[in-house]
Amino acid sequence: MPFSIVQQDITKMQVDAIVNAANTNLTMGGGVSGAIFRAAGAGEMERACRPLAPIAVGEAVVTPGFALPAKFVIHTAGPIYQGGKRGEAEQLRSCYLNSLRLAVENNCQSIAFPLISAGIYGYPKREAQRIATTAIQDFLAQHELEVYLAVLSKGAIEVEAELLVGVARYLAEQREELHGRLYEREVVTYSPRAAVPEPAVEELLEDLEEPFAEALFRLIDAKGRTDVEVYKRANLDRRLFSKIRSNKDYIPSKRTVLALAIALELTMEETDDLLKKAGYALSPSQVFDVIVQYFIINGKYDIFELNEVLFSYDQPLLGSVGKNAEE
Repeated sequence: MPFSIVQQDITKMQVDAIVNAANTNLTMGGGVSGAIFRAAGAGEMERACRPLAPIAVGEAVVTPGFALPAKFVIHTAGPIYQGGKRGEAEQLRSCYLNSLRLAVENNCQSIAFPLISAGIYGYPKREAQRIATTAIQDFLAQHELEVYLAVLSKGAIEVEAELLVGVARYLAEQREELHGRLYEREVVTYSPRAAVPEPAVEELLEDLEEPFAEALFRLIDAKGRTDVEVYKRANLDRRLFSKIRSNKDYIPSKRTVLALAIALELTMEETDDLLKKAGYALSPSQVFDVIVQYFIINGKYDIFELNEVLFSYDQPLLGSVGKNAEE
C-alpha cells in the first residue's frame, strides 16, 4: 500500500493508528503530543500510558485511541539530537520501524506519523525526513500498509536546495517556451499561406491499436520487473494494480500512469507513448506535468523524492491512493 505526505491535523485523521512522538516517561507533553493526549482524553490516555512507562528511545508501545478517530495510538520515544554522532539516526529509524511493526501486529491497515524528533528535540528537518522516508519505504517493500506522514504546513517538508533550483529553472524555461509557441501560433493563424498539417487517420488508429493494459504489461516484461516490484515502486495500492491486471479495459488515472512510468524508469518517449495509450498527454502549461517531466528527463526515478517536490508546489502526489489522499 502507498505512502503519502498529507497536510492534516493528525488527531483528526481517519486511520487505524496514529503515532505519538512521546517522551520516555509517556507523560503528556507539548506540541503534537499534547494535542494527541487532549483529543484522546488526557485522563484516560495518562492512565493507559502509566503502566507502560518508561520506554527506551526508539521503542514503541500501543494504547487505545479513546476519543480519537484512530483506534490506536502508538507511542514512540524519539532521540534528542546531539550532533548525530551518538546513534541518533539508528534510534530514529527504530521509532518508525517499531511503530510500523506494532501497527501490523495489531492488524492495522493504515497509520499516520508526525515527523518525529524534528521539533523541540532538534533533529535537522531534512535529515529526519530522509530517515522517515527510507524507513517507511524499506518496511513497505515487505508489508502491505497505508502510511501517511502528516504535517501542518507545506513548509514542514524540506527539499534539497539544488533539486528545487533545478525544478524552478526548468519550470521557468518551459513557461518561456510555451509563451513563444503561443506567439508563433498566433502568427501562423493569421498568415494566409500557413497550413497546419493534420495527423493521418492511420497514425491515430495506430496509437489506439494496443490497449493500455497490454502496453503496460509488455513494458513490465521488457524491463524484467515483477508485478509486486512495480506497484510498490509506483507507490500504488495492491488492489488498484490488481484491477489494472485483471480488467484489460480499465484505464487508470493520469497520475497512476505516471507513477507506473516512474516505477518502470521509462524514457520520456516511452512515457509519452504509455500516456497516449490511456488517452492522456503531458501539458507544458501544467506545473504538475512539467515537474514529472523534469524528473524523467533527468533520470530521477525516486517517487518519494518526486512527491516531496510535488508537495512543496502544492500539487497532487504520484501513486498515493487512500481515504486521506485524493486519487
